Amino acid sequence: MTIKRSPWTGMVPVDDTALAVTDTDGDGVPVIYLNGHAAVQWQWRRVLAELGTEWRHITYDMRGRGRSKRSADYSFATNIRDVDAVLAARGVARAVVVGWSYGAFVAAHWASRNPARTVGAVLVEGAQPHDWFDESMEPGMRKIWKRIWWPMQLLRPFGMAPRMTADQLADSNIEVGKIARERDLGPVLDSITVPARYVVASGESFGSQGGHELIRAGLPAVTARNPNIQISAKVASNHGSILRKDYRAIAEAVREVTALDHEGN
Repeated sequence: MTIKRSPWTGMVPVDDTALAVTDTDGDGVPVIYLNGHAAVQWQWRRVLAELGTEWRHITYDMRGRGRSKRSADYSFATNIRDVDAVLAARGVARAVVVGWSYGAFVAAHWASRNPARTVGAVLVEGAQPHDWFDESMEPGMRKIWKRIWWPMQLLRPFGMAPRMTADQLADSNIEVGKIARERDLGPVLDSITVPARYVVASGESFGSQGGHELIRAGLPAVTARNPNIQISAKVASNHGSILRKDYRAIAEAVREVTALDHEGN
């Protein structure tokens, strides 16, 4: 007998903050979605609609984003712990982790540390090892975030801009640049023992000047070292538009890793 339950939306307390969480509930395979650096949970809506009601979808806003509360700590480590907090609060023992951009790094780290709790991982335009950051770039990155911080405030009433300072946003961006280095991210990816799939774009974002494609070029080495990881699709969109334009490919990657799950639900 299948018991139908209503979607749940609420706040999950964790550390000094509270996270805005939405859980469709139900008996389907749980899928938890991890957002981009400054993104919010509603940006996954097309992927959720494509997968449909047979799955249990859990979305949330990271600290200081969307409807979630501010925090004194926006480090990468807290975002990994927050995955645990959200799943525990919703009573989920195992899930597919799907991350886009910044969220893909969180998904890769979480899956590598929690193989028994991971059905599979889908890494969308992120968690691609590449030494794109060096310390000489830090002052320029801080200037860029200070420059765009004020225009971003116009989006705050609509929940589309982080409630973080320019320095906090820069710190987070700089930290993930360091985490992306081959010597740091490579061992994490090599240690993943569950089915994992990349969905990568082929287009360039405005001003990237070929940078994204250079970063993507390292993926064949990742898949060659670890047979659990494959590229599910390379799509026509760019880094910023992939959730909107190629949500079907992301949904298919979720189905793909779930079909390879050997432990059941």
